[in-house]
Amino acid sequence: MAKGKRGRAKKNLGDKSKNKEEWDARHQRHYDDIVRDNKDFETFYKLQKIVPEDEWSEFLTKMKENLPVAFRITAGSRAETKALSNIIQGDFFTEILNTKSEGTPEEEPKVKPHCLPFYPEGLAWQLQLTRKDIRRSEAYFRLHNFLIAETSSGSISRQEVVSMIPPLVLDVRPEHRVLDMCAAPGSKTAQLIEMIHSDESRPHPKGFVIANDVSNNRCYMLVHQAKRLNSPNILITNHDSSVMPNFRITNTDGSEGTLKFDRILADVPCTGDGTMRKNPDIWCKWNPANGHNLHGIQFRIAKRGLEMLTVGGKMVYSTCSLNPLENEAVLHRLLCETGDSVKIIDGREFVPGLVCNPGVSWWVGASKDMKIYETFEEVPEQWQTLVRPKMFPPSAEEAGKFNLEKCMRILPHHQDTGGFFVAVLEKVKPLPWERDQEASEGGKRTESERTGAPEKKRRKMFGYREDPFVFFKEDEDVWDAIKKFYSISDDLDPRCLLVRCLKGKKKNIYFTSPAIRDIVLLNENHVKMINTGVKTFVRCDNKNMKCAFRLAQEGMPSILPYVGEDRKIKVGREDLVELLQNNNPQMPPEIAKLSDEVQKRTANIDSGSCILIYEEDSKDSPDPLRLVMAGWRGTMSLRAYVPLHDAIHYLRLLGADFSKFEKNKFKENRNANKIIEGDDDTSISPSNGEEITDDKIAEDPVDPEIAETM
Repeated sequence: MAKGKRGRAKKNLGDKSKNKEEWDARHQRHYDDIVRDNKDFETFYKLQKIVPEDEWSEFLTKMKENLPVAFRITAGSRAETKALSNIIQGDFFTEILNTKSEGTPEEEPKVKPHCLPFYPEGLAWQLQLTRKDIRRSEAYFRLHNFLIAETSSGSISRQEVVSMIPPLVLDVRPEHRVLDMCAAPGSKTAQLIEMIHSDESRPHPKGFVIANDVSNNRCYMLVHQAKRLNSPNILITNHDSSVMPNFRITNTDGSEGTLKFDRILADVPCTGDGTMRKNPDIWCKWNPANGHNLHGIQFRIAKRGLEMLTVGGKMVYSTCSLNPLENEAVLHRLLCETGDSVKIIDGREFVPGLVCNPGVSWWVGASKDMKIYETFEEVPEQWQTLVRPKMFPPSAEEAGKFNLEKCMRILPHHQDTGGFFVAVLEKVKPLPWERDQEASEGGKRTESERTGAPEKKRRKMFGYREDPFVFFKEDEDVWDAIKKFYSISDDLDPRCLLVRCLKGKKKNIYFTSPAIRDIVLLNENHVKMINTGVKTFVRCDNKNMKCAFRLAQEGMPSILPYVGEDRKIKVGREDLVELLQNNNPQMPPEIAKLSDEVQKRTANIDSGSCILIYEEDSKDSPDPLRLVMAGWRGTMSLRAYVPLHDAIHYLRLLGADFSKFEKNKFKENRNANKIIEGDDDTSISPSNGEEITDDKIAEDPVDPEIAETM
């Protein structure tokens, strides 16, 4: 490098490091300077009596503390999930959390992971550390690396504890048709997808998830989350959920019908005062009128959800607000309108070990100036457009019939979490207006009359123009070559494959479930669809290749059952570790240096994409580990064709060394500063693929550490 260029490079590196430190300092000062106190908040919630009087001090103290980090294990197979769980409970986590400080006993770690008692199979964990602790302390750089790498590989999901509850009480099964009405950024959607794929004996379940959000930008956060789970059973849509259109489907007899969902999650927009522990700026903005402002849209979303729900189906209504005006008041209004067709049921059986309070049957309204009103008659005319008659509680005589006590109120001091509200509703018969429409005689009914959908309006499309969804035909031009090269069985219907371009070369080929394909084809003209399908084949125009498409790692779970044995290579642990540790596309491991077994298995395999399969000896483990990944058989070499974060994940499961990929950003910054100061003996080591640093987080708008608007 020329001296001038090198000097400029050093200067730029120094500026970048300096700017980031300054931004971190300003950001930290901002949050540290926030006064976590609001007298109106205290007055309002003391009056609402959502917290027992003898617990108020504990509740308020906890609300002012920072929120601990939590995550769920989401690794694919049961064996893989158990292996990662054992790592978390074993020496690895003890080591990376074993930070000593003055007065800490030598034999006891300062921080231990805490298993959440209500989450099934012990797969959710909480750390008594905040995001700030982890990101800004060198002592925890390995923990930070673990969270980043395993999140990127889709093996864990960093998610607030209370955010995990709504999908659990929804009781989703693999055959269910599920709608997530306000889905972004997608942590709950991810749980719903995991539940659809929970039965390993059914690799292609019939159920699916439609994840919707009104914000076009936030829909792309959903895409990012969904891609980590590699599911062909999800469709992401962009629509106002309060006027969500009906979806058309093909019935079993070939006729067209209206899709009714078995499960619906209505995690509605709210004021979010239950998130003050991670969003302290809410302390400054809070006032009682905020809840009144959102009550209407919350009610309309929930009502539309019930209209789209099948009889016998369940809907969860949830918010991250403490305010009864956004919670019980919305449900009371819903139950008044739906009569005996909907009831609140108790969801606590699905979360044993969760501590929560019952819902309330009495609350008060308030204007922005903190005037309190127990009945609408008390509301002065100037506030009657804000504080509405239907926002007030039922009379003492009628309160019992609504079963509002079956709602769940999760408070921060219960189990060191944020605040949350959850209610499970069951639709036991058609809604009153649905029954009236079915009973009407004479005259031709419109679609909205027949199904209870909102009247259709000319829809304005906002946001980016989406590429088309172009499904394969049975005689698709590229399919014969792909099918022959990978010996794909006739069980795979090529009509479930799609591309996102009408003309030109097909670059990426995606796979969807038959049910999602049907929905896309019948609804793409009246619903804005953002994304569906899991990437399965990628164009790879290498010379002398018999097939122009390689297998994509994302599509492995979907395509594996259909691919012939002649493109599968079984590898032992030592070989797989060698392939993963030297996952360099420029210098992949030579086949001649691998075991004799691998050399024999690759001898008759043509160059090109292949599948690597590792199977742990069942004699050594009751739950033998099985890893499947995309590979590439070169002329003289063999490569694991996986991203770096996946390679780290697999090496971790195999108990192998991955220290060459570990990045200590604090040490690198110190080394960078030495270069700037003229110490030419110190240099930054070359990057081995994608770095696991905060720089990636800052540049990635959909990182899971971004606070979720639940």
